[in-house]
Amino acid sequence: MNEFEPNRTVGAAADPEKAKYASRVSGYLALMKEYASRMARIQEGGGKDRQEREHKRGKMLPRERIAALVDPDSVFQEIGTFVAEDMYEEEGGCPGGGTVMGTGHVSGRLCMIVANDATVKAGAWFPITAKKNLRAQEIALENCLPIIYLVDSAGVYLPMQDEIFPDREHFGRIFRNNAILSSRGIPQIAAVMGSCVAGGAYLPIMSDEALIVDGTGSIYLAGPFLVKAAIGETVDSETLGGAATHSEISGVTDYRLPDDATCLTTIRDLVSRMAERPKAAFDRIASKSPAFDASELYGIMPLSGAEPYDMFDVLGRIIDASSWTEYKAGYGKTLLTGYARIDGWSVGIVANQRELVKARAGVKAGTDELQAGGVIYSDSADKAARFIMNCNQKKIPLVFIQDVSGFMVGSRAEQGGIIKDGAKMVSAVSNSVVPKFTIIVGNSYGAGNYAMCGKAFDPRMICAWPTARIAVMGGAQAAKTLLQIQKAKRVRAGQVLSQEAENELLAEITARYDSQTSPYYAAARLWVDEIIEPSTTRDWISRGMEIASHNPDIAPFNPGVIQT
Repeated sequence: MNEFEPNRTVGAAADPEKAKYASRVSGYLALMKEYASRMARIQEGGGKDRQEREHKRGKMLPRERIAALVDPDSVFQEIGTFVAEDMYEEEGGCPGGGTVMGTGHVSGRLCMIVANDATVKAGAWFPITAKKNLRAQEIALENCLPIIYLVDSAGVYLPMQDEIFPDREHFGRIFRNNAILSSRGIPQIAAVMGSCVAGGAYLPIMSDEALIVDGTGSIYLAGPFLVKAAIGETVDSETLGGAATHSEISGVTDYRLPDDATCLTTIRDLVSRMAERPKAAFDRIASKSPAFDASELYGIMPLSGAEPYDMFDVLGRIIDASSWTEYKAGYGKTLLTGYARIDGWSVGIVANQRELVKARAGVKAGTDELQAGGVIYSDSADKAARFIMNCNQKKIPLVFIQDVSGFMVGSRAEQGGIIKDGAKMVSAVSNSVVPKFTIIVGNSYGAGNYAMCGKAFDPRMICAWPTARIAVMGGAQAAKTLLQIQKAKRVRAGQVLSQEAENELLAEITARYDSQTSPYYAAARLWVDEIIEPSTTRDWISRGMEIASHNPDIAPFNPGVIQT
């Protein structure tokens, strides 16, 4: 097909025999080995010994509870797996933030599920734990998803209480969200399957229905030791806040169950009785497989953020075959914009082209201009802004595929109005009302992160490949800039750096900066929702569309003042 024809197949067949392809695959396998190793360590939670201790108490582990809760034919899509990765080392670590969350079908209904991991500091809440739970509630709110809490937590991690208790986005926000979810008619079910202490005791009781497991579940504002210290009363845990107390005396809980398995079966029953909510009318037809095998992404994607490649080759392994209709194909070619389908869903795609492209300069300007791949120029920003507005006009969700180095700089770019055109694109992204999904496949630098719908611009879901790098600028440029700052400080202090000392300082700065640009650094802090295997990108976007379809309410699109 001609490149200007609609519904064409994009991308080209891969050649596994090429040395470059084989080298990339080898590099990717090394990345995935690290990915698998980190994942396995996180899934051990607080360690094998603590997991065995929970089993001896008759309790299931969080992922076992979730597996029993979701439908047998449903995939539980975990979110925030790498939260707290390499954080809190002085506290002994907090794998996964002590919480497992994600989406799965329960009795045929797609739900958000949040489960505390009691093997990690007895399920105590670290600052990042609160952020992770707030993200779960945020997803449930903006997509009208029922949310199920599997509670097993000792409450706030006291040594860090000042970082989790009082601020706007701290622990209290969870209870506010409980109330907001309820007011909007979004079902919440909470099962107390272990400890539920202090302020955390409000979470299940502010849910629509609360269940408690006999023998292991307990709820109280203050535990036996605190009660003794506060008022001098001696009382055991079961009398204070056990299942019998709250199901027969206080009336705090609604259902008393003998064990975890029965509790989870009861939740499934409760969910099965919920009415179906109206869905958004996003267009979907029968799905078609991509034109090329998604596993070939490992050989197409370079490991270096500086190496060019054709983004069409990536799209050809994500979108449905023959579904691409390009918007302004010959204009602003460092950004690809077009309509496509992913698993049958109609989406608008904005993706950075990483190849060197030739832009028509016009008669007066003389020779054509070569534009660097991954850079946003005035023409590409202008094109993207208009395309985003078109998608909002037609109620077509947007998918941003990021591998962006930033906006073009220099006198020519400034005089050409790059700031004005960049502002136009950022404004369009900011005011967009249709669901947005962001996949960071490579670089995500500077204002390019913003314009391509980074975390600050409220994508419904934002994921990163293991090749992603997220920072204000590239490592080499940043390290050299930071080196000059350090050298200037030392000169002012009367110090002279030898070349050897300068090289050592540069290496130290580079290593520190590179560690901060890692996708694991971003995922640990929930700057991205998840690090995903490239071959699962299509599945993630499709699940995101399914999630978004549960909320039919889309606000009127008002782009505001647009720079022209």
